[in-house]
Amino acid sequence: MTTEEKINYWVELSDYDLETANAMLQTKRYLYVGFMCHQTIEKIFKGVFSKIKKDTPPFVHKLVLIARQGNFYEQFSEEQKDFIDQMEPLYQNTIT
Repeated sequence: MTTEEKINYWVELSDYDLETANAMLQTKRYLYVGFMCHQTIEKIFKGVFSKIKKDTPPFVHKLVLIARQGNFYEQFSEEQKDFIDQMEPLYQNTIT
């Protein structure tokens, strides 16, 4: 798979998750809205990681870690960093 195909893969998944978040919002399933928004951001971050690093993103769900390892975290404003911090706990790890 080319780098461009990998980027498109992540963008398509991110778009799908955002549509799902919107559907959950319409049905007032707010816990799932937060979870799907986290997934949306995670996947777009992985697409950005793929574009910058020309490599496979880490197999983690930690937004800050993906952005730091992708060398784009420092480009965010403090407000954006705070938002990422607020999104972080919305991923519910189901594997213990």
